[in-house]
Order: sequence, then structure tokens, then C-alpha cells
Amino acid sequence: MAAVIIEVVGNLANKLGIIIMLVFFLSRIEVFKKLVLKKVISPYERILLALIFGGMGILGTYSGIPIMGSIANSRIIAVMVAGILGGPVVGIGAGLIAGIHRWAVNIGGFTAMACGISTVIQGGIGGYLHHKVGNKKINYKYPLVAVIAAEMLEMLIILLIASPFSTALEVVKIIIIPMTAINSIGMVFSILIINNIYGEQEKTAAMNAQLALNIANKTLPFLRKGLNNLSAAKATKIIHGMTDIDGVSITDTEKVLSFYGNIITSMSIDRPIENPAVIDAIQSGKSNNVSMAGPDGRDQSIIAVPLKERNAIVGSLVLFKEGRDSLGWVEEELALGLAQLFSTQLELSKIEEQSRLLAKAELKALQAQINPHFLFNALNTIVSYCRISPGTARKLLIDLGDILRSSLGHYGENIDLYTEIKNIKSYLNIEKARFGSRLNVKFNIQEDLNCKIPPLLLQPLVENSIKHGLAPKEEGGTVVIGVSGGEGGIHIYVEDDGVGFETDNLLAKEEEVGAYKKIGLRNIDKRLKNMYGSDYGLKIESQKGKGTRISMLIPDYSADYSQMTVEEVIG
Repeated sequence: MAAVIIEVVGNLANKLGIIIMLVFFLSRIEVFKKLVLKKVISPYERILLALIFGGMGILGTYSGIPIMGSIANSRIIAVMVAGILGGPVVGIGAGLIAGIHRWAVNIGGFTAMACGISTVIQGGIGGYLHHKVGNKKINYKYPLVAVIAAEMLEMLIILLIASPFSTALEVVKIIIIPMTAINSIGMVFSILIINNIYGEQEKTAAMNAQLALNIANKTLPFLRKGLNNLSAAKATKIIHGMTDIDGVSITDTEKVLSFYGNIITSMSIDRPIENPAVIDAIQSGKSNNVSMAGPDGRDQSIIAVPLKERNAIVGSLVLFKEGRDSLGWVEEELALGLAQLFSTQLELSKIEEQSRLLAKAELKALQAQINPHFLFNALNTIVSYCRISPGTARKLLIDLGDILRSSLGHYGENIDLYTEIKNIKSYLNIEKARFGSRLNVKFNIQEDLNCKIPPLLLQPLVENSIKHGLAPKEEGGTVVIGVSGGEGGIHIYVEDDGVGFETDNLLAKEEEVGAYKKIGLRNIDKRLKNMYGSDYGLKIESQKGKGTRISMLIPDYSADYSQMTVEEVIG
């Protein structure tokens, strides 16, 4: 009997190659790959998979080895793989096709009924494994154990059903080891081949992720400004240029914002959305991958993915390609990745807009804090000059008007540095009228140098120097305003030789420095850091009795040159 068993093992091993080759060729067919990788299989696709693997099961029967009126075969591999890939319905379906054929054609004589029943059960076991492994790489240990268990069950069913029992027992003794060993090996090879499909998917997914990130990086400057015709037009052009998609469209919830491509569709810019797949994606919040006839009558595939801000749907990303079923899981994963990244960019645009509005509100609050304080002092000074020097009062009123016009006209927009210094000159004219000879002012400003800075950046610093540095000194002092180009940008400072103060934790504990809180020193520091980065806040140096120097660095000024001369700025 040992010689017979060895011969059966050799013959089965030769026949097994046919099944393995079929599995390999199937794994190279694109349509089969799509079926294997799809997370949701349609009823039509389930039937197709059952027919494919049921046919392979029949082939396994015909390529079997006759043994005492029965057949040693590799049918189990096909029906179990069917169940593992497609679930219980596909596994049992393939088992029914191969099993009924085994029984109806009466191949294998007295074991036909038993083998037919066991084939259906084996397909069901494969379907059970589908819930364990899902649509991902399969650990070969599960199918290996399942094949061994299924072969043992088949032998048991043969013993229970086949007659006469003595012949069935002899058959089982001969085929149990060859079929269990060879079919286990065949199952492992089949799983390795199928896992290769999942491996290719992972590589493609990684490439898609990188492509999506590259596209998102290029579209970020546009989509961070919100979802509109301009940002959508830029994004669709970038996507089309970086992929092999025939057409790309972005919509809001009602109309088409942009379309770019070389395929005829119903997606006309600024027209209501007419494509049912796009409408369904927006209404349901789920992606759609469908094929339909285009306006020109030619088949085209469409993937529509909703775009969201937080949990609200604000539009959709739509990909088009000529041909039925031409957009597979690769393009679908790309579309989903892009939609997620775009949705994040749109959310960031809202956050940035809120930040701009908040900064604008803070600036308004700062202006409301500064203007009354300065305005009352300025008006009192001008009133005092109205009788003794009407000409001076007139000039001071002009200076005051320039200051108010400039400060009230900027809510968030950056202004020209030299314009800001010119406004400070007007401010200082009024302060010098108040303090007289007690206030001296020096400007150290480099020629042909300029940049844009946030409004109300320097005036509070100059006011601090005068009010808290020089005013407490009976003899007054000097304020120096300096601007110079250097490493990393423009260096600006305001310096005085006033009374000075302790600088420890000044910006962190502003509530402890009295009147400085009214001017908003910390506000200026925060605005600088928000605009340029954490390295660009205020730098404060002060010593009691010696004075104070507050400096800042404005980066990236090289492309911006002044249209004014220093003489025009400081007079």
C-alpha cells in the first residue's frame, strides 16, 4: 500500500500544477484583480466568481487520479479559495457547481455523492475564512489548517455515505495522506499568489498616497483661500496634469465650479449639477464609482467623492475616464485620498479666516484703546496753542488728521514701513508740542530700504518710550527710532534713555507692569510671532535709570523697495 500511496502523491503533485497555473494566470488578469480587491462585491460579481472557481473545481475533478472506483483530486483548492476571496455565497456557489457536477456525472462511482456533499461544505468553510481575513493579505496558516480539517471531514463523509464500507475504507486509507498533503501545499501556493495581488495593491496605495500628497501640496495655496471658481479651477488643472485621468471637476452642493480635461461631460462651469452620480454623492455623503454613457454616447467611468468641512458636505470631487469600468480601486483610493486632503485644506481655510477676523477684532480693540488716550492729550495740546500760536495749532491739527486717517484705515492689512514711520513723525510732532524741549527725537533710517509691516506696530512702542520712559524724568530725554537692513531681514528698534524698568517675564506677566498693559505690548509681540514665527517677537532690553531698547526683526524684505526717500519720511 505504501508504494500505491507514493505513486498517488506523485501523480497528484503533477496534476496540482494545472490548478496552480490557472490561479497564477487569473491573478494577472486586471478584471480578476479588481474582483479580488473590491470591498463590496455585487450579486453579478459573486455569480461570476462562483462560476470561475466552480469551473476550476470541475477541472480539478477531471484531472484527478482514479483509485478503486474513486478519484484523488485537487477540487478542494478551487472551492475553498472561492470562499476565502468572495465569502460564503461565492464559496458555497462554487462548491455547488463543482459538487453537483461530481455527483451528476457520476465520476468516481460509489463516492460521487459523498464527495459532492463535502465539496459544498468545503466552499462554506472557505467562506467562513473570508470573515477572518477580509480584503487583505492572508495568513497562510488559516487556510492550511482549514484544508487539513476539510480533508478529514471529506474522508469521514465518504466512510459514512459510500457503500460498501469496506471498499470506502480501503480508498480512504490510500487517498487520505496524498490528498491532505498535496492539497495543503497547493492551498499555500494559491494563497501566496493571491497575496501578491494584495502586495501590489499596497505598493500602488503607497504611490497613490504620495501622489495625493504632492497634488495637495500644489493645491494648498489655492484651496486654503476657500472653495470658489478660481481655487477649483487651479486644483482641477493640477490634478489633470499629474494623473492619467481624462477629466476632473470640482463642484459645490449646487453647481459646477470647474472642469478640466479632454472628455465630453455634462459638467459645465457655473451650471447646475446634472450628473446623477455626483448628485447622489453629495446627497448621501458616500463616494460613487459608476459607468454610464456620456453626452456623446460613448461609455465613460465616473468617480464622485463628497468634499466636507467638519461634518457638512460642501461639494464634490469628480474624476472621469473614457471606457466602461476604466476607473478601478486605484483611482478610487486616489480620489478618496484627495477628497480627504482637500476637505482638510478647506477646513484650514475656515480656521485661517477665523484667525484673520480675530486678529482684526484685536486690532480694532487696540485702536479703540490707544486712540482715546492719545486723542485727549493731542486735543488739549492743540487747544493750548490756538491762542498763542494759531499756525502751530493748524499744523498740529493736520498731523492729527494724518494719524487718525492712517490708523482708522487699516484693519489687518500690512502697511508700508516708511508710511508707518511718516505717521509716527506726525505723532511725534504733537508730542514735542506737549513736552517741548524735554523731548528729543532721532531717526537712524537706512536709505532705499522698505518692507510691509502690521499696522500699529511702532506707535505703541514710541508712546511707551515717551510716557513711561521719559515723562517721569524731570529733564526728559531722547527717543531714537532706527531701521537698518541686516542678516535675516530689516532690524527695527525704538530706544530711549528714560527711567527703565525690570524686564523679567514682562511679556508673560503683562498684568504686573501697570500702564504697559494699556498700550498692548504683548499684543504686538503676539502679532509678530503669529505672522512671522516664534523667533520674531519683541526683544526688550532695559535697565533702571539707563533706559530701554525694544527691537524686532521683519524677515524677507529683499523684494520690496521703498518709493520714498528718508528725507520724505522724516522731513
